[in-house]
This record gives sequence, C-alpha cells and structure tokens, in this order.
Amino acid sequence: MIRPMGQFNVEQRTKDGMFNATSLLKAWNDSTKSHKEIKDYLRNDSTKEFLEALKKEENLNGEKSPYLTSRGKYNGGTWMHPLMFIDFAMWLNPSFKVKVLKFVYDQMIKYRKDAGDAYKDLGSAVSSIVEKSFMPVAMSNISKGINYVVFGDHYAMIRNDKGEEERQRDLFSMERRVTELINDGFLKSYDGVMDFLRKKWRERYTPAVLKPHTN
Repeated sequence: MIRPMGQFNVEQRTKDGMFNATSLLKAWNDSTKSHKEIKDYLRNDSTKEFLEALKKEENLNGEKSPYLTSRGKYNGGTWMHPLMFIDFAMWLNPSFKVKVLKFVYDQMIKYRKDAGDAYKDLGSAVSSIVEKSFMPVAMSNISKGINYVVFGDHYAMIRNDKGEEERQRDLFSMERRVTELINDGFLKSYDGVMDFLRKKWRERYTPAVLKPHTN
C-alpha cells in the first residue's frame, strides 16, 4: 500500500503493517542531498535502547523482529515495525516530526480493514440477487463501479495505491451503503446496483455547468 507522508510516499505492507524504510531514506536523501544510511540509525545508543523497549512491549522475540531486510526488485530493502518506522522517520530530521505524527494519527489502516470486511458483506448481499454462475462477473463489475465512484478511476491495485484516509473511509462507506440498499430491498437486481453506481458517478464527476438546473 502506498501512503502519503508529507512530501513523500511511503510503502506499507498490508499483511503485517511493516514500512519500507529504504524507500523513504532514498526519497529523503534525494530531496535533501543528504547521505544518511540506515546503519547510522541502528548504531545510535538511543536507537538500541528504543529497540529493546519495543521488543519487550510488543513481544518481538524469536522469529519476530522489529525490522527485517529482504532482497528483490520490487520489495527489497529494510522493512520496519510501524513504531520503529516512526522513530526512524523522526531521526531523519527533527522538523519532520510533526508530519510523521500527523501521518500516524490518521485512521487510514482502520478504514482499509473495514473496507475489506465491508467487501465480504457486499459479496453476501450481491449473492442474494444474482445467479451463482454470474456472481464472479457481478462482483468484478460492481467493484470496478465502486472504484470509479470513489476514486474516479479503475485499474489493478488502485485500492492499495490510493492510501489517503479520506478515500479509504469513502470506500468503506460506499461498499456498506450498497450492501444496505440490497439487504433493505431497494436494490433488487444487478442492473439496479449498476444504475445506482452510475448515478453516484454522475453526481460526483459531472461538471456543475452540465448538471440539471434547480430552483
């Protein structure tokens, strides 16, 4: 998942919440013409003390670790536990602290998980109004339609790329609304769902000058 933090984008893995410290460090060094390295952060006494406290507090022993290094073209680098990543990001520059704290304060991850749960509920609702054989196509098209309403676009992994809290909250709300309308009997067919999503898209993206005039 790509999440904006100040002027930078940071990568977070949805499976365990770890952040890519390597990509943030590269962006920081490129932006500030600095030459900091992760090993500089790790050798600090304050970092060592912090990691010991983090291990104890989060029970990061045995196979678990506050950070790990992986190799690979697309996911290589050093990945850090969210709390360690916060400490690392603030180590880059004290003036960066406010942006980091604001970034952590948001509820984006919560809404991302809520949207995942809402998607399962949506699937159950849709299965009540379409034939079983049509279900895969129906869910694919409805999901794409929701993407167009929420994000104004659709492509593979768009829900991971759009990491802003507001967008994830909107995604959750739209999935839940469609589910409720189906369960309450207001949307009774696949075509009805798609017509509803078309209406929502027009409401959001039709220029004001082209909307019907109302007194």
